Amino acid sequence: MNNDAQLQGKRIAVLAADGFEKVELTIPVEALRMAGADVDIVSLRNGSIRGVNLHEPASRVKVTKTIEEANPSDYDGLLVPGGFINPDLLRQSADARDFVRIFDTAGKPIASLCHGPWVLASAGLLNGRTLTSWPGIRDDVVNAGATWLDQEFVRDGNLATSRGPQDLVPFVHGIKELFAERAPIRNGNSSRAESSPQRDQPPAIVLTAMKWMPKPSIRTAILLAGLAAGVFAANRRLRTGLQ
Repeated sequence: MNNDAQLQGKRIAVLAADGFEKVELTIPVEALRMAGADVDIVSLRNGSIRGVNLHEPASRVKVTKTIEEANPSDYDGLLVPGGFINPDLLRQSADARDFVRIFDTAGKPIASLCHGPWVLASAGLLNGRTLTSWPGIRDDVVNAGATWLDQEFVRDGNLATSRGPQDLVPFVHGIKELFAERAPIRNGNSSRAESSPQRDQPPAIVLTAMKWMPKPSIRTAILLAGLAAGVFAANRRLRTGLQ
């Protein structure tokens, strides 16, 4: 088969919400489409969802279907990108947790990176598995019963993971091979290694990026002030109602 069309006829669901790390969605999606896959963006709501570059707002991506509208049986594989906000929203959705469980139960390939495995942990899918993720959620992954490896790409049966944007090249190469497989994939490894140790320092690139990020615009400051006022008013009404 021509490698450029190795995913011809495959349908891939990308489960994402507002706050997805832009490059972790857009680059794999473009690569999958170039390989012939039909890719749908599945989310918690209709419309367009907002990407981020770290904590800075980035461009939006149009949602193809909501989780309620999407049927996992229509898809051959699942991609869960990361970001700080996106997987935190998804893991709190019962529908999102059910969505990823159905893929795993069917032995369909699941790919995730960065903070994306948070969703898999909350869905109860990591016990006995071997994977990687953003190093900052290493303990969450281990506490969910998994073996965590500090590697650029880890494949365990139907599950493929990478640490973050720095690993996008091996991640894209690996998930194209994963999604090209034509039969249900058996979960789990026959043997488990010990987890890699915790990191001693957070990534310097993130610390530097946050240090030099620009101050919020006046518009952002007004918006945040309005949100804070709304939360304060809602809490005040709640306290009044309880008295």
